Order: sequence, then C-alpha cells, then structure tokens
Amino acid sequence: MSAAMVVASLAAPMTACASASSSETAVKGDKSADPADYKVVMVVKQSDSWFDDMATGIDQLKKDTGLNVSVQVPETGDAASQISIMEDLIAQGVDAICVVPNDPKALVPTIQKAREAGITVVTHEATSTADEVDLDIEAFKAQTFGELFGEKLAEAMGGKGEYAGFVGGLTMDTHMSWYKYATEYIAEKYPDMKNVADEPYEDGNSVEGAHDKALEVLKAYPDIAGFFDCSAQGGGICEALQENNLAGKVKVVSLALPSMSATYLKDGSMYYGLCWRPADAGYAACYAAYLIASGQNVSDGTDLKATGYDSMVMDKNIAYGNAPLEFTADNIDDYNF
Repeated sequence: MSAAMVVASLAAPMTACASASSSETAVKGDKSADPADYKVVMVVKQSDSWFDDMATGIDQLKKDTGLNVSVQVPETGDAASQISIMEDLIAQGVDAICVVPNDPKALVPTIQKAREAGITVVTHEATSTADEVDLDIEAFKAQTFGELFGEKLAEAMGGKGEYAGFVGGLTMDTHMSWYKYATEYIAEKYPDMKNVADEPYEDGNSVEGAHDKALEVLKAYPDIAGFFDCSAQGGGICEALQENNLAGKVKVVSLALPSMSATYLKDGSMYYGLCWRPADAGYAACYAAYLIASGQNVSDGTDLKATGYDSMVMDKNIAYGNAPLEFTADNIDDYNF
C-alpha cells in the first residue's frame, strides 16, 4: 500500500534474473514488445476494499502502458475458486497470470500447468512457493515488516503486558511470516511482554471474524493489553474493545487501509496502522509479468514503475520493493485510499 499514486512511465529493464524459460521466450519472441500484444490477468484473493484498491492500480497500468491487463475476483476467498479461474485462463491461452494466493501450496499444480503451457506466472504474498513461479513480488522483506509490527505494539503497550496476534489464515505466507518475526522481536527486545497463545488466532480475513475472535480472547484473558492483526481487519478488534469499554486502554496495531482505519485511529481505539499500497503492488506485479512474458525480464535494479518498486532487489526468485507505510491519527488524512 502506498502513499503516492503510481508513476506513469514505461521503460525496458535490464538483464534476466527472473525470466521465462528459453523455449517459452522463443515462442513469445514471435510477438513484439508492444504491451498491447500481451494479455495479463490478476487473480486476487477476494472481493474487499484492499483488492478494490489493487484494481485501481492495475487500471492505471493499462492507461499508462496500453497493456491488455485485467482483474478477476473469486466468488469465495479460497484456493478452489482461484484454481477454477486459473484453469479458465490456461484454456484461454493468456500470456501471463498474476495471483495473490489464498493458499500458495494448493495452487502449485495449477501454476505448474500454466507454466508448462508457456504462460508466465507471477505471485504476490507467496514467498514459500517462489521456486514454482517465474517471479514473486513483495513490497518489502517480511522480517522488516514483522519487526515493525512488534516495535509499534511494544511502543503502544509501554513494553509490558499480555498480547495476542491475529492472521487471516494459517496458510497465508506473509501473515504467518510477519507474525513470526513480530513475536520473535518482542521476545528478544521486550521480556515483560507475554504472548497469550503459541500460535496466531485466525480472523478469516473478515472484520466480523476479527471482532468475534477478539471477544473470545478478551473473555479468556481479561488482563490483555494489546493486539496486533496481520490481516487488514483490525477494525473488528476495535469494535470488540469499544463494546467492552476498552477502546484506547487495550492497544491495537493492525495492517489496515487508511479508508478503513481512519475512524479508529482518530477515536484512539487503534494506535497504529501499517500497510503497503495495494494499487502499487498490483501495478508492479502485472508490469513484471509483462516484462517476463515479453522476454525483457526482471533483475536487480529493475524499475517496475510503481512507488516503492522503482529499484527491485532480487533474492533468487523473489523481487523485493521498499514500500512500507505507517500511519497514525496525526497523518491518516494524508492518505486517500
């Protein structure tokens, strides 16, 4: 998620690091590098505000470059729905599929089928299956963002007290990585803070799920002093705290869209919001897919033309940007997404 809107220029980045196979490149080499000649489809996780914003970035990419790019939204937020869409895209013979997997490992057979058909596959939020795709795009390194969760929660809680961590689901790579690094950071730096559970609570990537799970935690641990949520559903925790007259007393740090969290930040029920701009991530992922499909490829220093993705850092098959955002009640009005 990003503070600034997407940069609108087009260039052809450098030598290959993430690329199609030589046989695929030869087939695709029959085309020009004109973006209009390439069909790229992004398959998002589900229908919600986060992925609505991602779609705006992809629409901007189409306007900026002429790339034949679009978004498909699963009927339900699960791997089966994403696989069904991907199977249809394979049958259509698209040039590239981008996907933000609900369950990366469950998608591997379909990803392999797509690549065997000569289709470029780029993922986002799926580092565990990076070896199976042409490229995985990440807004930043998981450790950096996870430790930011830990530091902001410790700051909010004064470095002491009980806390709980939420994820959208235990199969979600990025959520689990952030949780891991956050809790390890807290354990090392803040010995007076105690995690009430051995693993994260699942909120099902929904505000209702976060609300209901927070009520369960409050009942089981009445002295709890803080929550952090690695899915963008911290508003549900805030609602549960408000219902129990604990808003502002029990601290909340959450992944969040500014448009979804402004009210909670301003009334004090959320202490800190963390994010990256979905629009920029979608723009960068789909542009990277085009570069690979057209034989131009992605390497260290490649500019993917989106804020925070202007000089990618490669680690094998993962390309990292530098696009974290932090917001509070003091700066939330600076963001319009």
